[in-house]
Amino acid sequence: MLITDNSAVTMYVDTSTVKQGDKSYTRHLLRESYREGKKVKNRTIANISRCSAEEIAAIRLALRHKKNLSELTATGQGPAFLQKQGLSLGAVWSVYDLARHLGIAEAFGTTREGKLGLWQVIARVIDQGSRLSAVRLAGAHAACDVLGLGKFDEDDLYANLDWLCENQALIEDRLFKNLYRTEKPGLFLYDVTSSYFEGTHNELSAFGYNRDGKKGKKQIVIGLLGNETGVPLTVEVFTGNTQDPQTFGPQIKKVADRFGGQEVTFVGDRGMIKRPQIEQLSAEPHSFHYITAITKPQLETLLKKKIIQMDLFDQALAEVKTTEGLRYVLRRNPARAQEIQKSRDDKHTVLKREIAKQNQYLQEHPRAAVAVATRKIKARSERLKMSAWVLVSASAREISLVVDQETLIEVARLDGCYVLKTDLSEAAATKEVIHNRYKDLALIESAFRTSKTVELELRPIHVRLASRTRAHAFVVMVAYRIVKELSLRWQHLNVTVQEGLNELATLCTMELLVDGVVKINDIPEPRPSVKELLKAAKVCLPKFLPCSGIHVATKKKLQRRQTSV
Repeated sequence: MLITDNSAVTMYVDTSTVKQGDKSYTRHLLRESYREGKKVKNRTIANISRCSAEEIAAIRLALRHKKNLSELTATGQGPAFLQKQGLSLGAVWSVYDLARHLGIAEAFGTTREGKLGLWQVIARVIDQGSRLSAVRLAGAHAACDVLGLGKFDEDDLYANLDWLCENQALIEDRLFKNLYRTEKPGLFLYDVTSSYFEGTHNELSAFGYNRDGKKGKKQIVIGLLGNETGVPLTVEVFTGNTQDPQTFGPQIKKVADRFGGQEVTFVGDRGMIKRPQIEQLSAEPHSFHYITAITKPQLETLLKKKIIQMDLFDQALAEVKTTEGLRYVLRRNPARAQEIQKSRDDKHTVLKREIAKQNQYLQEHPRAAVAVATRKIKARSERLKMSAWVLVSASAREISLVVDQETLIEVARLDGCYVLKTDLSEAAATKEVIHNRYKDLALIESAFRTSKTVELELRPIHVRLASRTRAHAFVVMVAYRIVKELSLRWQHLNVTVQEGLNELATLCTMELLVDGVVKINDIPEPRPSVKELLKAAKVCLPKFLPCSGIHVATKKKLQRRQTSV
């Protein structure tokens, strides 16, 4: 035992060796010695037996000279001691600590592949990019010291994507059990999005309905299943030409086999849950229900059959029940109605401007054909979806536009109106609950926005294999859970998640070197702005961090541009 001073409390490293047969076991404990009256007592702070011999020696050295570290400097009377700035710690430790709190670190496991997968998630949160950039990021951040990782390069991360794809269901199940230790959720939110490619060689890419408006680009379709609060539970990647309803069946199976309880309700938009999907839900032996919206043609059919009436939309929230056990919840959104009316007015203005240009051209060019100009205007009205309520005609080399007011009133009567459909009973959910649960789909849409924009950068997708594409989407999904949690914890601060992480990244370790050999990473006192971020995120920094001395570098080097003289 080594007691470092005569103060009331003294910290020391206690080492003992026990022999069992032919084998001997050595354990190291970080302990404190203190007095109670005339008695000297000891208590254990931590078991540091897993630390290396160099790390144990560094701890002993630091405790021996803790009151005056200058004694360790090269004076000829002791070992040469030197401090220098180490790797960035603040951001990587904060994200790692949050991953532990959310059960993500535990779900990925302690194997090398699990730690590499966790680093891909952390790298996606801190600074998005390819696997190559994730390796470069590890070279600047204390990734290996925090995660206990050995040396790796981009090839290891690409191979790790294959491992993640194989183990995605297992990791998702672990994350689910961490969220729901006793009761399972009774409601699931599901929606899809797409992500386009610049290239053409991804195994899952295909031409389909592109939500990003990128014509001529291949894409993939991504389905995200979340719980009632919008926390992603599972993500699945489909080929780019997969229609939305076709993605719903696999989600039913996932919930039935892995996530579901006794009573389960799916919430999906009007393009997701249609008659075949409803039949699938009914065919399940479980009690599966749904909340969805109906299309405008379906709404008009209900009006013609007088199942619902227009005056119901004048109520704040109305409900109609059918003899088949279906319930329709009706509402008119005044803000949405104003948006539609403004859009219609803008289109009218655009078309009148186009007619004025064509009339001027006809006047300036006597040989120009009026019929050709008229066809152009009619084609434009078709593209603007105005042909139902405007009439384009020409006389005396002048094109005119007439609005059919009766038809326009008929078209506008459903502005802002929408109808929700469900098979839930009144005892299970009131009309207000049904309406609020459908509005919760915005949580999944928010997850897509965060994942596809600069915060997580789902695209560009720098992989070609189907397995690695699916794993890439899975990494982004898990990273979103961390980003969402950080945004909640920092919502009272005037800072974005990326700005906060950039500020945390300025906190670096101090490497303590003895005789030129790095012994330990000391954590300096953070400045006030960093302290505020750590406190808000509920992250506690360690007092010191083992230093592995591992240097991570990419196999592929940046090309140097040669300039001719």
